[in-house]
Amino acid sequence: MAQVKHFSLPDAGEGLTEAEIVSWKVKPGDTVGVNQTIVEVETAKSLVELPCPWAGVVTGLLVAEGETVAVGTPIIAVDVDPAPGAPGPAPGAPAGADQVGPVGPGQVEAGEHIPPPGGAVEPGLIGGVAPGGRTAVLVGYGPRAAATRRRPRVGSAHAAPAAPPAPASAPAPVTLPPAARVGAVPAQALAKPPVRKLARDLGVDLSAVAATGPGGVVTRDDVEAAVAGTAPGRAGRGAVPGERETRIPVRGVRRLTAEAMVASAFSAPHVTEWLSVDVSRSLQLLRRLRGDAEFAEVKLSPLLLVARAVLLAVRRHPEINASWDGAAGEIVVKHYVNLGIAAATPRGLVVPNIKDADRLSLRELAGAMAELTATARAGRTQPAETSGGTITITNVGVFGVDAGTPILNPPEAAILAVGQIRRMPWVHKGRVRPRWVTQLALSFDHRLVDGDLGSRFLADVGALLEQPDRALAWS
Repeated sequence: MAQVKHFSLPDAGEGLTEAEIVSWKVKPGDTVGVNQTIVEVETAKSLVELPCPWAGVVTGLLVAEGETVAVGTPIIAVDVDPAPGAPGPAPGAPAGADQVGPVGPGQVEAGEHIPPPGGAVEPGLIGGVAPGGRTAVLVGYGPRAAATRRRPRVGSAHAAPAAPPAPASAPAPVTLPPAARVGAVPAQALAKPPVRKLARDLGVDLSAVAATGPGGVVTRDDVEAAVAGTAPGRAGRGAVPGERETRIPVRGVRRLTAEAMVASAFSAPHVTEWLSVDVSRSLQLLRRLRGDAEFAEVKLSPLLLVARAVLLAVRRHPEINASWDGAAGEIVVKHYVNLGIAAATPRGLVVPNIKDADRLSLRELAGAMAELTATARAGRTQPAETSGGTITITNVGVFGVDAGTPILNPPEAAILAVGQIRRMPWVHKGRVRPRWVTQLALSFDHRLVDGDLGSRFLADVGALLEQPDRALAWS
């Protein structure tokens, strides 16, 4: 007999309440296995791939791509006991058709999730025990104290009664209530998730964009060209004749960033100090390191030396690596450094951090920074990688900007902005010479970092960049 289970959208971490369906990896009629990726969703912090907790046959996709749904909403139906030779969806049935099997007696209702059998789960993953003894809830299923009650379908005040169980030989599909139905999803253009995200933000219809990528894939340039009106096809709203404005939905990372920055600006009293630094010797050190066999396969940049200088300065001034606990009336000094690196991505600004960066060698730090940047640009930064930061660096110099006034990344107490490195006249050994100079801007929370601490910390970062050999004495 058919046993259809409804997989509900889980909390993908950090107490999130909703997520957007980016792309389905399966369609009705597909056979899926335990832990097979079935859908990619976008939360307020990252793109997350959700695995299936059961093995069976997909009978229906309950939410279309591009829709934002609340945590706990059923998004897919899976028949975990399909009859041998049972037909899948009718030929030509679109992905996203609203066909699901009946929920029979004793079956798991919507919102219930069963961990994979046997308990063979890697620690910290689906249903497993994460480090520290806590139960991992990244994908929303694992040990449960009791079965949850069935949630009403989204948008429906009264759920339709379940149909009686169908014969095992041919499970009969049931039509969802009109309020819960998902319309047919048309054949979609080929595009990567970041490109789909860009198209949604700009209001571009991907199916009408001329694809120039290999195999007919729509690229970022194709979307931008459509917006500019330089390529055939229906462009985004900004390119529609007669319209003078483009409205971009504020959601996902952009919304989270906006909320965090408003909270930071109006809760933490910011102070920003500036320092111009001659980094000519640091650039000479980078050139020597690039010729070192140990760093042959690692990308080296001035930001690496800035990060190293920050870590050494934190060691000398640990009070800068702290947070404000207003509820407890305490200043929490961290004896570890999770170094945040702000990264611009197609989804907006994200700040993943390198865990225990203060324990890494320069070679290990370089590798961690390269991996962090590549993951962020690919839109694959996970919620755990953006949480728990203790101090942040933002590199505005890559945009040709001299400096700026950075806003704290709450609940951190300090953030350092690094400007572009420019060749400028500088007094060196009593004479004016052309030197490589940059500007550092340190913003800090004046509730727990006073001017003395902030100034000494910034001066030490500058001194290490001006004379990197000091690192030997300060290590």
